[in-house]
Amino acid sequence: MVSPVRIWLNRTYAENVFFIDQLRHNPDGRQVAVHATHGDPDSPVLAAADTASPEPEGLTPAAYAEFALDQCTRRGIDVFVPVLHQAAIAAHREEFAAIGTTLLAPPAEACALFQDKATAYETVSAVGVPVPPWWRVRTEDELVEAVDAIEAAGGTACFKPAAGAGGVGFRIITRAPFSLLHLGGFPSPYVPLGLVIEALRSGEGSVDWLVMPRLDEPEVSVDCLTGPDGAVRMAVGRTKNGRRRGFTLRPSVTDPARLMARTFGLHWLTNIQFRMYEGQPVLMDVNTRPAGGLHQLSQCGINAPWAAVRLALGDDPGDLTPDFLGADYSVIAGPRALRPVVVPGQRSEDPPSTAARPASAGVAAVL
Repeated sequence: MVSPVRIWLNRTYAENVFFIDQLRHNPDGRQVAVHATHGDPDSPVLAAADTASPEPEGLTPAAYAEFALDQCTRRGIDVFVPVLHQAAIAAHREEFAAIGTTLLAPPAEACALFQDKATAYETVSAVGVPVPPWWRVRTEDELVEAVDAIEAAGGTACFKPAAGAGGVGFRIITRAPFSLLHLGGFPSPYVPLGLVIEALRSGEGSVDWLVMPRLDEPEVSVDCLTGPDGAVRMAVGRTKNGRRRGFTLRPSVTDPARLMARTFGLHWLTNIQFRMYEGQPVLMDVNTRPAGGLHQLSQCGINAPWAAVRLALGDDPGDLTPDFLGADYSVIAGPRALRPVVVPGQRSEDPPSTAARPASAGVAAVL
């Protein structure tokens, strides 16, 4: 009997319950045993996995890499998909390989490069990838200079941390004074320039922001699968325009994504995001990890997580260009099980019952 493929997902996005679903429902019928760890005991990823345990708290990146090596050794992990402390873990790739574990993460140098958006923009523009105008801002004067330049060109300024993920810290700058309009409805990403300047003047902390014009939709997230040999097996764009989603193979986004994947060693599953500036797609962000929406590629017949695992096991899946792109669709939320609260006498690593694992959900076609 063929042993199951043992796969570990460390602290990751809740949407990766769908990643786990796709591993289980792989077209080869291969058995998998998924282990998950997380700092939040109510992450649905823990319930979706076969076994789960809490993440250790307070470890430095280096100490976490040692913890990960020990976990992979003790659990016989075949494939490890790290998100937390990805760069530190990737720096130990050869040590993981020596114990039989393949890391589904780019080289440490690529992880570090794309953690800093300003450095990334400088580097990718040098090889011909289009980027928007941008300013690195640490002071009040630098902020005002950048905003003035963007508005003089007819744009709307926005900023986000030079190092960050998931849209945390993103704000759009307005010249309108703070008023009751800002307190109506749901919280808004708009912030008056005067309040930002006032916060910078307070001197309560330093900032390292990337300031640029607000980019237009549609947004395109290009999901890539690249082998350690540098060959790109997959580059499929997922478009987002309001609630409407779809797929694209337009060279204006897939060609620069392929170029970056080859040039900068963006191996395994990565996600490269574009938006529109003056009618042309420009780079917005690079994620050196599988995207939370990666499972949506199932709408055009691709099981990307399993293709990556096959490649990690030495079985090349070949070219993953979809045979069809499918209809436009929308994304809706659905309930997922949580692990039961552990009671005294119950082991924290007892697997959840299979009845607690609902079928895949989350993508619905637009009617």
